[in-house]
Amino acid sequence: MNNTKNKRLLFYIGIAIVLLLILLRFGLYYLKSDGFNGISMMLPVLLLCFIFFALCTSAFFSAWVYQDCKKRGDDPVLWAIIIFIATPFIGLLIYFLRRSEIKDTCPACGHRISLKAKYCEECGTHIENKEDNAHMVRQETHHLKFIIAGVISMVLMLVCLTGFIVSAATGTGVNTDVASNDRVWNLGVISMNYNTCLDGVWKLDFRSASNGFIEEQDMTIEDADTQIIAADISCGTVPDGATLILWLVQGDVARSVDVTNLSEPLKYPLDEFENGEIHVRLQINGVENTTSEIYIQ
Repeated sequence: MNNTKNKRLLFYIGIAIVLLLILLRFGLYYLKSDGFNGISMMLPVLLLCFIFFALCTSAFFSAWVYQDCKKRGDDPVLWAIIIFIATPFIGLLIYFLRRSEIKDTCPACGHRISLKAKYCEECGTHIENKEDNAHMVRQETHHLKFIIAGVISMVLMLVCLTGFIVSAATGTGVNTDVASNDRVWNLGVISMNYNTCLDGVWKLDFRSASNGFIEEQDMTIEDADTQIIAADISCGTVPDGATLILWLVQGDVARSVDVTNLSEPLKYPLDEFENGEIHVRLQINGVENTTSEIYIQ
């Protein structure tokens, strides 16, 4: 009995640890990304709620499987962990295909036997009225509260997921304005080889990207009157109409330069800006196989 309680306690502790790790991950991301600058709080809230209800769904169905396993003499902790990790959809399918039938104990020898058995396979004792008992067991739905809670959590999970997808797809609450002083969030994808910023030098190499995709890096201007931004950029493949635009954004000041076909490195003066942080962005409009190196000097 104590062993079972200890296993159950470890299972609940594991669920709590998973929830804490998710909250910690969101907290660290919040600090690293200067809050969710440039995005409506509704999106991260919907995403967090989706994860929470997904975990609740797994937990409730795991709890039901735990109780069902105990009735059937299977390992309840093992199956509960399988359901929780494999998600209820896959886990329950595996469980229903593999679960044992409900058994009773032989009144003579104590051996576990099928409810449909006429005789004990261990001692041969005749068993009476087993089919009636089997029918009663099949009609019984045990721990219905776990099933109801799991279904409700699943519905709420799907509602949050739908809201998140619709909001992200329509751009509601997401800043995509390349000239904005807030962070720009992309709704497309990029196929990258290299993206890093070391010692003030931003290097970005990519194969291709969705039309209008924006990569950005914050840099610091120390002396706007004398410093320039240097950009050595080479676009390997430029389809008709494709462009690569360099944006410099600080507060209400936004300047753009077409760097699609540079014959030599760009040197752009920064006297229009002030000392401090500046958003350096590359807006990718169809160019491919591009390498770039951008820095302030």
